[in-house]
Amino acid sequence: MSDASRSGTPTTPEESSGASPGERLVEVNGLKTYYESGGLLSSNPVKAVDGVDLHIERGETLGLVGESGCGKTTLGRTLVQLEDATDGEVLFDGRDVTKLRGSELKQWRRNAQMVFQDPESSLNDRMTVGEIIREPLDVHDIGTPRERRDDVRELLRTVGLQEEHYYRYPHQFSGGQRQRIGIARALALEPEFVVLDEPVSALDVSVQAKVLNLLEDLQEEFDLTYLFIAHDLSVVRHICDRVAVMYLGHVMEVGDTEELFENPKNPYTYSLLSAIPDTDPTAEKRRVTLRGTPPSPRFPPDGCPFTTRCPVKIRPSEYRDIDDDVWEGIEVLRDILRERERAEKSLGERAREVLGLETRFSDIDEILWEIFGDGEGARSAAIEDRHGADGMLSTLPDAVRPTVSEAVEAARNGDEERAREVLTEEFGSACDAERPAHNVVSETGRVSLCHRHLDEYEEPEPVFERRLGGVPGESGSRGGDAGAPADVDD
Repeated sequence: MSDASRSGTPTTPEESSGASPGERLVEVNGLKTYYESGGLLSSNPVKAVDGVDLHIERGETLGLVGESGCGKTTLGRTLVQLEDATDGEVLFDGRDVTKLRGSELKQWRRNAQMVFQDPESSLNDRMTVGEIIREPLDVHDIGTPRERRDDVRELLRTVGLQEEHYYRYPHQFSGGQRQRIGIARALALEPEFVVLDEPVSALDVSVQAKVLNLLEDLQEEFDLTYLFIAHDLSVVRHICDRVAVMYLGHVMEVGDTEELFENPKNPYTYSLLSAIPDTDPTAEKRRVTLRGTPPSPRFPPDGCPFTTRCPVKIRPSEYRDIDDDVWEGIEVLRDILRERERAEKSLGERAREVLGLETRFSDIDEILWEIFGDGEGARSAAIEDRHGADGMLSTLPDAVRPTVSEAVEAARNGDEERAREVLTEEFGSACDAERPAHNVVSETGRVSLCHRHLDEYEEPEPVFERRLGGVPGESGSRGGDAGAPADVDD
């Protein structure tokens, strides 16, 4: 491995790029978009975008992918100022657009537009197609009324529609035609930058190809710069120059498209790419499976955003030889305790706790058998007899049994916070405690947010090979994995 790809030097996507500042149209630094709850009892905001650094070069298409709820759309809307940034900056040609207000913001919006995901709900059915496309020209008072109508007819021809469609209504068009109307509306002000929020996800495959070809032709004709948000990785690979992978409000990896698809470096990128269906029905495809679901963006992990689900999470050195299934069970128990600590309790449940009665938060023995038990009959018996659960814990390796037993006893006594602290103090690692930096992982300056790129740790790829029996795309499977394949549907 080259020095550049294994240096472990913290950097940002900006520092890693060889492009000069003059080539960058959009530069994002430390961008945060939080949503306050508005409730009386909680002050924790939803951290939809939580410290994003990236740049988009003039004339390129940057893809943005990730699971549902990871913050992709919020990031795109913040870049065009449809959402207010909580912190950080968005530099457009060197100017921080998050500070613009009033007439300055209105003037800037001529340079940045957005094509929305649903071509049906994003168009006003009470307006004709001509009125919809002409509206931005009317708002900005561009040209005379006659010139605006002529411009709209020209835009209709540009996106593959007919001039006579000017007086028709959106419901009279197919999904692909409605998306073309949305594209024409976005181009009306001749912007430099366009955010495409899953522009083809609601369309049939044959229509998708036509719209994608149209977008590429328009980019070449008008020298457009795109942020292409999508969940279809095959589409992203086809149309994008670079790809940014997002998870829980963070950019996990960003780099050249082909390089990232052929040799993913971040564990989350591995997981996403393993979910791509194989066109060969006879091929056996290995999928990296992720346990559970992403944490709430209101209560993200303190360390790495991916720590609660990462298949190659760093272990403390003294536990590296522990059986993978046992370690997986310990991690699942930690995740359950973490989520239960933040779960909303009703007034009735709080009253039952005060009276010493059982609630839905008191079933620790059943949880133990779900995680470590072997067989439904044994699990059912143990629910009635806590000593059965203790006997099951006695089968755990000596190295971990005392700590797990101490945590279980604390949970039984109603102190789940203490139970979680016991497990974290003994089994926690850098992944739990420290937020990783973006580290350079290739000669081309690709960066990845992961502790395993530091010199003192092993890279993700050999750990995947050893623990999961191979890397994504190879044949075979690993039995006993909890969870489902990584899902990038949005």
